Amino acid sequence: MTYLAHTVHLQLAGLAFATVGWILSSITTGLVQWRVWHVANTTIITSGIAWVGIWRSCFFSDILISPSLRTMYCQEFSAQDSFLPREIFVAQGLMLVAVILGGMGKVSTVCALRNVYQGMPSGTEVMKWFITAGVLNLVAGVCILIPVAWNFYSVAHNFTISFPSSFYMPTSPLKQEVGAAIPVGIVSAVLMLLSGIFFLAYKLPAVSVLRVHPFTTEEGSKSDNCSISAKHTFPSKNRTSIGSSLDHKPYCNGISNDAFELNEYL
Repeated sequence: MTYLAHTVHLQLAGLAFATVGWILSSITTGLVQWRVWHVANTTIITSGIAWVGIWRSCFFSDILISPSLRTMYCQEFSAQDSFLPREIFVAQGLMLVAVILGGMGKVSTVCALRNVYQGMPSGTEVMKWFITAGVLNLVAGVCILIPVAWNFYSVAHNFTISFPSSFYMPTSPLKQEVGAAIPVGIVSAVLMLLSGIFFLAYKLPAVSVLRVHPFTTEEGSKSDNCSISAKHTFPSKNRTSIGSSLDHKPYCNGISNDAFELNEYL
């Protein structure tokens, strides 16, 4: 069984990136601030600013709900509404797909890391889980990047939306700005793409197999013909007791440590 815990440092960073990216993608999907519209008529939209998301449009009004309460008025829309532009229709589907794929990628990553830290006997299972997580996160990142970039393009070119009269929204704004959902979505897409690259970059370590080979006759004969080291010189009082035992001590494939030998014999 190969110890793989020291090989997944980059993948742990990928898990952190994927977690943050998945949370941000969920926040981006629910935010209404994809587009910020500045309107001329403030009779109903009393703040003069309306927000357009991929699921609803909202604005503050003192008339529609209560004159004494400054409450946000929202109208939801779905994919069946014919007035929705293509970039919002595509964003609804792709953002949901991105959230689902991001969640599946996190599950695959957790399974891969569980196999690593619990010491699975085969590393191929770890590779399969990391490859699956990498592909899912890359696809999720692309699914986030497409609607975010498309809606950013629409805002930059001041595209209009033909809202029905029940929404109390003008057809075109005086000025249009990028909402908070766009930069949050960009950060989310970058983190998901990076995590996918980190997971796909995982490689199993090279396993070195240690084998024991018996000595051959030639190797054994070479080990017997060791050279005789030089005679050691000791003080006269100790020469008689230890001189004879160290004069012809053989040393093979190494260097003798005199200090060690003296302490051992004295």
